[in-house]
Amino acid sequence: MSLDNRSQIRQVLVITLLLNLFVMGLKAVVGVLTGSLSLQADALHSVTDSANNILGLIANRLSSPKPDREHPYGHQKYEGVAALGIAAFLAIACFEILQGAIERIWHGGQEVRISGGQLWLLLLVLGVNIFVAFYERRVGERLKSPILIADAYHTMSDVWVTITVLGGLIGIWLGKQFNLPQLQGLDVILAFPVAFLVFSSGWTVLRANLPWLVDEMAVAPEAIHAIVIEVPGVMNCHSIASRGLLGRQIFIEMHLVVDAVDVERAHEITEVVESRLEERFYPVRVVIHLEPLDYQSDQISFNNHG
Repeated sequence: MSLDNRSQIRQVLVITLLLNLFVMGLKAVVGVLTGSLSLQADALHSVTDSANNILGLIANRLSSPKPDREHPYGHQKYEGVAALGIAAFLAIACFEILQGAIERIWHGGQEVRISGGQLWLLLLVLGVNIFVAFYERRVGERLKSPILIADAYHTMSDVWVTITVLGGLIGIWLGKQFNLPQLQGLDVILAFPVAFLVFSSGWTVLRANLPWLVDEMAVAPEAIHAIVIEVPGVMNCHSIASRGLLGRQIFIEMHLVVDAVDVERAHEITEVVESRLEERFYPVRVVIHLEPLDYQSDQISFNNHG
């Protein structure tokens, strides 16, 4: 069986898209008004937040877990592909931030001017970012949605970026109050850790989704073997393979030797095996290949000679 919770995921993506557009607009306006490079870079990062939400909505539309003729294993990998798109957006944002910082160091730039009112606006932005990150992650973990979890990581990186930028702008504001022009350099200096935080989030998303897309083992064969071998009538279980995303949809294949001399009895035993595995790893699809009664193998993991 497969879980189809796309409507819930779509609702979360729409809500976060609207909030991210609000955040992006505030950062961009304040960034231009103050001349802050780090804040403009942060606004660029927020552009990717909104783009990621749109990408997620497109992937959500295509990622039905229900199989069809062209996609007999369902469409869930579209979500994984969308998560990789988020990683790509993060890489672009990282490059843009570094490029802008280096150009400011090399060629100089305008003085950053920030007011107390603008700092309060940025605190509001920070609060919205924190809400979006925790909201997406909580719902993503409940629904087992890679796209929501990946986007939550991205938004959390935006939280740290905004905290970093806000700290620098507060320092610049204090510098103006106490006549410390040297603190103007904080804007460019802090652009570099911003870039690092963006890159770190992209790497996290990439590392989380590649195993799913390349069909890495979903469940250890030994764990599956321990469940199956306890089923009455199962004499041998070998050549076990699994793929997919645990909690979202996994596929298990195995070879069995069962204590049965007729098809009906063998079918009853395999039905119990499938039921036990579904209880433990739901949702799961199981394919079982029956071997002759006298066949034996100690090769639990799948191999080409199984």
